[in-house]
Amino acid sequence: MLTPVDRLEIQVLVDNATDGLSSTPSNVESEFNFAARRGLRSSSGRCLCCAVHGFSALLTATRGASSHCVLFDSGPEDFAFERNCARLGADLGKVESIVLSHGHWDHSGAMFTALNAIRARNGKRPVPYYAHPGMFSPRAMRLPDGALRLMDDVPAIADLSSLGADVVCTTEPQSFLDGMFYVSGEIPRVTPFERGLPGQVRRTSDGQWEPDELLMDERWLAVNVKGKGIVVLSACSHAGIINVLKHARATFPVQPLHAVMGGLHLSGVNEEIIPQTVQAMAEFSLAQIAAGHCTGWRAVAALSAAFGDKVLAPSAVGKRYTY
Repeated sequence: MLTPVDRLEIQVLVDNATDGLSSTPSNVESEFNFAARRGLRSSSGRCLCCAVHGFSALLTATRGASSHCVLFDSGPEDFAFERNCARLGADLGKVESIVLSHGHWDHSGAMFTALNAIRARNGKRPVPYYAHPGMFSPRAMRLPDGALRLMDDVPAIADLSSLGADVVCTTEPQSFLDGMFYVSGEIPRVTPFERGLPGQVRRTSDGQWEPDELLMDERWLAVNVKGKGIVVLSACSHAGIINVLKHARATFPVQPLHAVMGGLHLSGVNEEIIPQTVQAMAEFSLAQIAAGHCTGWRAVAALSAAFGDKVLAPSAVGKRYTY
C-alpha cells in the first residue's frame, strides 16, 4: 500500500558531484540558492558541501498536517556526511526510518554516524532500519588477472542494533510511516541487456567466493505524490534502471511514474549499454530524471540529448527537489 502525499521534498546529502551554479527546473533548488535562502551573507568555503563517491538523501513526505522523514543511504564515510548535513542544516532528529538501498560501502559507510546523530536528537528512540539479508555477505571485485579487490563490509545487524537500530531484515516489500513510503522487494531481471555488476563476487559461509553480479539485495524506494505519480529512488541501479522502472510500474499499475532519482550505474563496464538504456527509458514518459552518483558523464550527456533540460535535472550534493 502506498497512499498519496501532498508534497515530497528530497535533499541530496551526498553525491559524486557538486554544482551550485547551473540553472535548475522550478522544482529544484541548487546548493547555493538554498544557502542564500537560509541567510548566507558572504561567499566562503566554510559554507560549501563536499562531493564524494556515494549517495545519501533525506526525504520528507507531507500529507495534510502529518509529515514523515526517511534517510535513504548514508554515503561512504563520516566526514562528508557530517559536513554536508551541518552545512545544509539537515535536521536528522526528524528521521523516523532508515533504508539501505543495497550492500555496498559507498552507501553505508557513514551509517553508524547517521544513527548516532539521529538518536542524539530524537530522545534515544529506536530507529527502524530496512535491510535485505543478502547485504551482509563480504564482497569483492574479481580483477582481470584473477585477483580480488575487497570491499568494506556494510554495518552488521548486531552492530546496528547496539546503536539503536530496529533492523527489519527481509526480502519482502515494506510499506511504512503511515503508508507514505514503500521499499521494494527483490527486483525481477527482465531486460536482455542489463547485467548487474560484472565481476562482483561474494564470500559464502564456508569461505568460498561465488559470482554475485546480480546484487539481488538491491531495492528501490517510492513515494506517491498526489496529482503527479510515483517518485522512485534507485541509489545505484545495479539491477538496471529499466528493470527498476518496470518493477515499479508493475507494482503500481494505476499511478504513472513521475520521476526517478539516483545513480543509474551506466559508467565503467556498463557504458556499453547506454544506448539501450536511454532508448528504453522513453517508454516511461518520466517528467524528471535526477541522475547522479554512478551514472557517469557519458550517460548524462546521452540522457540530455534524448530528453532535454525539461526532463533531465542531474543530481548534485546540496540540491533540493520538491514534488
